[in-house]
Amino acid sequence: MRNRSMLVVSIAVVGALTVTACGSRGEKSGTSGDAGGTTVTIGVDAPLTGDLSALGIGIKNSVDLAVKKANETNEVPGIKFEIKALDDTAKPAPGQQNATQLVADKKVVGVVGPLNSSVAQSMQQIFNDANLVQISPANTGVALSQGEKWATGTKARPFKSYFRTATTDAVQGPFAAQYLVNDAKKKKVFLIDDQKTYGAGLASTFKGEFTKLGGTIVGEEHVNPDDRDFNAIVTKVKSSGAEAVYYGGEYPAAGPLSLQLKDAGVNIPLMGGDGIQSGDFIKLNPKGQGDLATAVGLPVEQLPSAAKFIADYKAAAYKDAYETYGGYSYDSAWAIIQAVKAVAGANGGKLPDDARAKIVAAVQSASFEGVTGKVSFDEFGDTTNKQLTVYSVKDGKWAVEKSGTFAG
Repeated sequence: MRNRSMLVVSIAVVGALTVTACGSRGEKSGTSGDAGGTTVTIGVDAPLTGDLSALGIGIKNSVDLAVKKANETNEVPGIKFEIKALDDTAKPAPGQQNATQLVADKKVVGVVGPLNSSVAQSMQQIFNDANLVQISPANTGVALSQGEKWATGTKARPFKSYFRTATTDAVQGPFAAQYLVNDAKKKKVFLIDDQKTYGAGLASTFKGEFTKLGGTIVGEEHVNPDDRDFNAIVTKVKSSGAEAVYYGGEYPAAGPLSLQLKDAGVNIPLMGGDGIQSGDFIKLNPKGQGDLATAVGLPVEQLPSAAKFIADYKAAAYKDAYETYGGYSYDSAWAIIQAVKAVAGANGGKLPDDARAKIVAAVQSASFEGVTGKVSFDEFGDTTNKQLTVYSVKDGKWAVEKSGTFAG
């Protein structure tokens, strides 16, 4: 039982962060608790069901782990963290509803998520209007942080409350193009995207760099992310003379697409971004040997800074893997925890009435050594970590091919 001088912070996993004020301190937000104190919630929004749930559950579990560790070490004196997770099913409409729900709960002081850039688009304005910080461990759509005109060189941050620990497609797409041309020696590519914010944006930045390097796009198609029958496209790829396929999208469609290509005798690599770099891609495509994917950051398993995270995750015995975004999710949650620590520390150990706005400012100034390396944000709210990795499927697993920084 906590005494009345104790602050309790709870972090919600799914896009909502809740703060409950109890006791005799006179805070205006919150509800009464059992023994007194203040409860704050951080929300995580992610797909916890559906095709992309493997990634979403990894995000949720990793935030949960960050909260547990913060509580165990008393990271913020007088404050305890808890989590609550909401399911957006990887679709904008549920994500928007989750954002509205989280903002309405005055106990929420920060959000980790979402996974999908298209979902983030539906949430940003809602969070920004409420001064509620949002940190995505996975969004790579450039316009989310740099505005719709970023590709023309006109960069303008649309929402001051939006941050991310993942690097953007302005880096990821060109990095993939450089690998295909310079390392894999592939000069003819068939380009496919799923028309979503993430997939179309990634394909566009890939195309720009690939053609700049002398590569040729021998065919271009757009699919629906729910498509699973790609016979027509397979025929076009087969007759195109392509040396590789680049797919802008996610693993639920990429896996079957690659499998159908191989079944038709089109034995060329399919390459995509971090949206396909999941164990589930391999489950969907047992013939994926040689397929390629880029992922933001360096391999977590090879980072000394991630050793404790990996050990702690294993010890926590989560049923599901932390997946591609686990380390970035932990760091996103930790950035909010550190912001809460800074804001409470500057206010006598308790959160002020305008805690949300002050937490946004504190995240902007955040700088610490995280699971994925140095965690800090630039003037757009983007991560300052611009490193990426190329993976290939080898013997039923994703194996590191090359890591480095985009030479743009």
